[in-house]
Amino acid sequence: MKTEGETWTIQALLRWTTRFFESKGIEGARLDGELLLARALGWKRIDLYARFDHVPSGGALDRFREMVRARALRRVPARYLMGETEFFSLPFAVSPAVLIPRPETELLVERALEVLPKGQEAALAADLGTGSGAIAVAVAVHRPAARLVATDASAEALAVARANAERHGVAERIEFRQGDWFAALAPGTRFDAVLSNPPYVATADLERAMPEVRDHEPRAALDGGPDGLSVVRLLIAGGAAWLKPGGWLVLETGAGQAEAVLRLAREANAYGTTQVRPDYQGIPRIVSVQAKSV
Repeated sequence: MKTEGETWTIQALLRWTTRFFESKGIEGARLDGELLLARALGWKRIDLYARFDHVPSGGALDRFREMVRARALRRVPARYLMGETEFFSLPFAVSPAVLIPRPETELLVERALEVLPKGQEAALAADLGTGSGAIAVAVAVHRPAARLVATDASAEALAVARANAERHGVAERIEFRQGDWFAALAPGTRFDAVLSNPPYVATADLERAMPEVRDHEPRAALDGGPDGLSVVRLLIAGGAAWLKPGGWLVLETGAGQAEAVLRLAREANAYGTTQVRPDYQGIPRIVSVQAKSV
């Protein structure tokens, strides 16, 4: 890494790392360099700019070098190397057992907060395929009267989700249950909202995805079958039976899938009002369908 005569200040490290990451085809090269260096130093990212002339040494520099190698040569996502990411302005622990929460999924949380009862009125919601618990925890933090059931087929994912719930003081209001989709829920339960960011990437598209996604994130959280809609079909077909009259099924969907999801809802003949919310690029992303009242 070092060039003869060069002093490895914070500024120099970031400049070199950005070029190195860019040469490896890594998107967001500068951001990843900043995140990893801040983590290695035990600083906040903003601290890097206040101390551009600082010269790291010892264990911090060794940790940074190890993370840079893993990021560039093995394409391990920066958030896994850090063990943490931010979602809905909250810090969340992440590991290779869980999908890294994306900004688009924050829109699903926003929609959940719109459809759930507000104020001190009790609400009950389910988060199916909870992964890191980001959706369930964010909803619980912003709806202090709400209770949630968060499910996942992976025991390792549920352990991460529980830790995140405890970190944010909402573990007592979230019940974690292991199992596949609706099979994890207690029979007879009815929810004000069922929420899910299900796997929706078509299998062939996943094989062509960036190595950070294809080789490191849990395949079960991504692979939606031949057309990306295998799990979505299951959720649409069975969702109404788990909703209170007028309750909402709120799903994140892939690019170009919203119309197909709405068609599935119409064919189920169990839903009335629908809404589609675009993401930050204008792509229809969050599909909400309301269970019929009668």
